[in-house]
Amino acid sequence: AYIIAEHCVGTKDTTCVYVRPVDCIHPKQTGKGAFEEIQQLYIDSDECIDCGACVLPCPVSAMFAEEDLPEKWNNYIKINTKWYRK
Repeated sequence: AYIIAEHCVGTKDTTCVYVRPVDCIHPKQTGKGAFEEIQQLYIDSDECIDCGACVLPCPVSAMFAEEDLPEKWNNYIKINTKWYRK
């Protein structure tokens, strides 16, 4: 599966959400009401089909195949997985 790493934190560009062929990328919402702020996007590893369609459109280069994820961001594997296990 693909992992969304640190560069996505605080980014509000959701281009990757609209280019993927399956519904596997979702924002984390904070706050209450219609004006919730996106802090980070997450990839559901159960839904991701490893197509890589999200990688090039990402304006902050935050998308990585799990095997290509820089070691310093390995904690984002757990962060992405935990988001969908709640």
